Amino acid sequence: MQSTVDMIVNPAIPEALNAAGAPIEADAVIVGAGPVGLFQVFELGLLEIKAHVIDALVQAGGQPIELYPDKPIYDIPAIPVCTGQELTDALLKQCEPFKPTFHLGQVVTQLAKREDGRFDVETSAGTRFISKTVFIAGGVGAFEPRKPKVEGITQFEGNGQLAYRVRDPKQYAGKNVVILGGGDSALDWALSLQPIAESVTLIHRRDEFRAAPASVAKMKALCDAQEMMYITGQVTGFEAEEDVLKEVKVTSLDGVTRRLPLDNLLAFFGLSPRLGPIAEWGLDIERRQVKVDTEKFETSIPGIFAVGDINTYPGKKKLILSGFHEAALAAFGSAKYIFPDKKVSLQYTTTSTKLHNVLGVESPVFD
Repeated sequence: MQSTVDMIVNPAIPEALNAAGAPIEADAVIVGAGPVGLFQVFELGLLEIKAHVIDALVQAGGQPIELYPDKPIYDIPAIPVCTGQELTDALLKQCEPFKPTFHLGQVVTQLAKREDGRFDVETSAGTRFISKTVFIAGGVGAFEPRKPKVEGITQFEGNGQLAYRVRDPKQYAGKNVVILGGGDSALDWALSLQPIAESVTLIHRRDEFRAAPASVAKMKALCDAQEMMYITGQVTGFEAEEDVLKEVKVTSLDGVTRRLPLDNLLAFFGLSPRLGPIAEWGLDIERRQVKVDTEKFETSIPGIFAVGDINTYPGKKKLILSGFHEAALAAFGSAKYIFPDKKVSLQYTTTSTKLHNVLGVESPVFD
C-alpha cells in the first residue's frame, strides 16, 4: 500500500548530475526508510540538516509496511493504537517540512571515508554521494524472504504466481490460492483472501501454529464448514505447462503425495535477515549488529551513526520508541561534523520561534 504523503523521490536534477558523473553533496545520508530512519530525518531537520534517504524497498516504511501494514501497534508513545501504514504516513507527514530526498529501490553497495573526513557512498542504482555524515537505520539489515525448498519453483516469481507478500488482494479474486506457512502472515492472509478467492488451501508442515489462537480457531472453523482447506505437509514438487505453474505436489506426514491444482502460490516462511554490504564497511560488529556508544549512537567510525534495530549496546531493547530516542541523540552528535564552527544548543518546539520557522508553523501567542 503506497503512502498518501507526497515525497521527493530521486528528483531529476541530482539524478542528471549522477548520470554526468558528479556525485550529490550531502550533509547526511540515511540508510533505511523505516520508522527510525524517518524520525531521524525529523530530528536532523530540527537542526537544519537536510537528509537523503536510501532504502532497498520501493516505498518508505520499512518492516512495518513490508510485514504488517494493517496490524495494530500498541507501544508508540501517546498513540494508543495505529497500524504500520498509519505510523509511516504520520512520520512522513512529520518530516515533510524538511523535504528529504528519497532514493528507493536501491541498496548502498559502497561506503568509504575520504581524506577530508567525508564519505563516498554509492548505491546499486549508481547514485553517488559525498556526505559529511551517514546514519545506518537499516532495521535488521537487508532481509529477504525464506523460499520453498523445491528445486526450480522460484522460476514462477517472474510471472507473479509465486509471491512472498500480498501487494493487492484483489489480484487473487476468483483464483485458486495455495498458502504456505504457519505464522501470523500465513493465517491472516488465508482468512483475508478466503472470501474473495475461488479457493484457499493452507499448507503447514505440522499441526502446531505460531499464529494468534483466534486466527487458528477461525481457520479451523472455515475448514470444518468446507469453505477452505488445510493440509499438514510440505510442497515437494510441481507441474507446469508452458512456463505456467499448474499444480503443486504436497506430501503429508504419512508419506502420501497428492496433486493440488492452483493459480497462485503464497509462501510465508518469514524473512532471513542479513547485514549485507554493511558487514564490509569496517564497522565494529557484534552478532550481526553494529556496536555504538550510548552518548550519541556513533559507531567505531567517526561520522557514521547507527540507530534502531541495527545497533547494539548494553541494555539494548529492539523497540521503535528506543530508536526514536537514539535518533534524537545521534542528530545532535552529528552536528559537529556538519557545523564544525557552530554551537548547537537544545531548543524546544513548544517555545522556540526558530524551530517554528524551520517547521513552517506560526509561533503561538499567549495572553
